[in-house]
Amino acid sequence: MAELKVMINDDAALMERTLERYFSIDDDKYPVLFDAMRYGVLDGGKRVRPFLAIEFCRLWGGDDNAVLPFATAIECIHSYSLVHDDLPCMDNDTLRRGKPTNHVKFGEANALLCGDSLLTYAFEIASSNRYVSADNIVKAVNLLAYMAGPMGMVGGQQIDLLSEGKDIDLDTLKYLHARKTGCLIRCASQLGCIAAQDKCDPEKLTAADKYASCIGLAFQIVDDILDKTGDEAIFGKPIGSDEEQNKTTFLTFMSVEEAYKEAAKLTEEAKEAIASYPGSEILCDFADYLLTRNK
Repeated sequence: MAELKVMINDDAALMERTLERYFSIDDDKYPVLFDAMRYGVLDGGKRVRPFLAIEFCRLWGGDDNAVLPFATAIECIHSYSLVHDDLPCMDNDTLRRGKPTNHVKFGEANALLCGDSLLTYAFEIASSNRYVSADNIVKAVNLLAYMAGPMGMVGGQQIDLLSEGKDIDLDTLKYLHARKTGCLIRCASQLGCIAAQDKCDPEKLTAADKYASCIGLAFQIVDDILDKTGDEAIFGKPIGSDEEQNKTTFLTFMSVEEAYKEAAKLTEEAKEAIASYPGSEILCDFADYLLTRNK
């Protein structure tokens, strides 16, 4: 696990340097917009999605230069989703990663534009990747659009909104989070495979997607547990917000202990999907790391 923590920190540092390059943009006509964008994406975080993209590319023998634009794009989309998710018309959260949310710092309208800009900038970055073939750029852009759009993350967000204050069953909850949370995790893993180009065959892509689908659901279950049992100072956002908003979570259907067992089962399934591939130990350890996280 010590090796994993070094790798997580190294990959996060690599992403910070990459993001700094892409977000060195400045124009005195739009001072608030660019400040809000940088605040939204250059604020730390776990960098789970870039880590998955980078490590799956490396697992199949791909090059870092090829995956970094895709990793940046998925982090831009993830960051935009958080900015919009925190808005008063959505979850109305005031803290994100221990800091004031974007709309609290810059105002609601500017936060809305910030999210719009991060989303569209993601496609500019991904489509400008000069280290992969044109065919693979098309695959990556199509994947980003599908996984982030109405059949993916946004669709999951819509189901989440419609479910507030209502009793939904466990299957609907799983469907919701497979899209709202899981799609971007799957997308990141597949982007790493696309960046590896002809070094990743369909069998490897299927294994990566199975891994990502399992850790995506486990990730949300752990989030639900932490929303009830976590330390706000460590978690970085208010504890108990789901309960306050009358949201159905995995703890609606099971105890904390049962929920953790379910997350552990999904984690084992994720590891089994890729364990036969040489060099997969880092990603297997990462699945365990996500299971036992405290933020």
